[in-house]
Amino acid sequence: MIAAFRVRSFRFQFPADLLTSWAAEMENLILAWYVLVNTGSVLMLTLFGSLQFLGTLAAPFFGVLNDRFGSRTMLFVLRGTYAVLAVTVMTLALTDLLAPPLVLMVAAVNGLVRPNDLVMRNSLIGETIPPEHLMSALGLSRSTMDSARVAGALAGAGLSAALGIGLAYVFVTVFYLASIALTLGVARARPVPDPSRTGGAPARVARPSGWREVVDGLAYVWRTPRVLAAMYLAFLVNLTAYPVSGGLMPYVAKSIYLTDATGLGWLVASFSFGALLGSIALVVMGSPRNPERVMVLNIALWYALLFVFAHVRTFAVAMPLLMVTGLVQSLAMIAMAASLLQAAGDRFRARVMGVRTLAVYGLPLGLMAAGALVERLGYPVAISLYCTLGLLFTVLIGVRWRASVWEPAPAREAGSAT
Repeated sequence: MIAAFRVRSFRFQFPADLLTSWAAEMENLILAWYVLVNTGSVLMLTLFGSLQFLGTLAAPFFGVLNDRFGSRTMLFVLRGTYAVLAVTVMTLALTDLLAPPLVLMVAAVNGLVRPNDLVMRNSLIGETIPPEHLMSALGLSRSTMDSARVAGALAGAGLSAALGIGLAYVFVTVFYLASIALTLGVARARPVPDPSRTGGAPARVARPSGWREVVDGLAYVWRTPRVLAAMYLAFLVNLTAYPVSGGLMPYVAKSIYLTDATGLGWLVASFSFGALLGSIALVVMGSPRNPERVMVLNIALWYALLFVFAHVRTFAVAMPLLMVTGLVQSLAMIAMAASLLQAAGDRFRARVMGVRTLAVYGLPLGLMAAGALVERLGYPVAISLYCTLGLLFTVLIGVRWRASVWEPAPAREAGSAT
């Protein structure tokens, strides 16, 4: 746990990531509740959630930009954008000009950049942390998001209820500004060398275009079974699992458990507290010998728990169930990130993580489809269908790529692929 903090860059990155995650979680909860209350539509709620992931389509290009300009520069630009948007919402709310269409517009702009923050975080960890401490550093980094979903959810709900959106957003803005200041302290990593240059000689051939580099990254993913299986699983959980445990939670709180924003905060915090426990467990226990196996088994268990959650009608039962669900989700996602970073190597690290973020595009698709299915079939049937399909495809992916999942050869695969 302490080893990662021996790296100076990580001592700045950790609090910067923590403040960014807390601010993001606070504003997501505040605005999601605002949209649901002011429109009364689960479709509008899922549209709000979907708009926040528009940037996933551009994630591979952000990976290329990360290679060219470095993680610190990219994180500074992204977090500056969050701060500007937070100031905009704060000003509109304080002047009573905020309206659901404006919230959706802000969500769309935020969605163009926010999904790529995780690409830069993980790439920076891969650049600065020794391989033997990679899993612990990833667990600590993941804990910033998990703790934000606990404290941020409760703080966002409490501040919004007590102070109103405008004053609550003052805290969000301050958090973003502090994260920008801390981001300036992380390592200025050297960009990936230009392959068209050798030594100090002038370039004879133009550097490959950004599009060419994106294509190379996609080709690397396609020809590396260990990476490809993880990408399919990443898309699957974003399509069928995260909509249930994330985007639909305001609807569940309001329509299933008949609670208010504070109750929503407790539901979100329960899931996130379990995820935080999972992150801490991996930090303490260290890297598993087979992260791929940990990933697949915990994804399957995640679906099973969500299936049970879809049929629970007691708030007091739902909270501990969500906590256990969050724990297995955390184990699965940290194992996935570790597997990808180990397989990618220095040359393709940012691009592989960019493609990984591209898989998040399954989330807006799954959210929109879930909203329509819930209104047509009802919540229990729609979620049961999602969980059944998710579990079935998890088993199929595990069987199809069983050699890479159950008996991986990281060194051989990484070496042959690069």
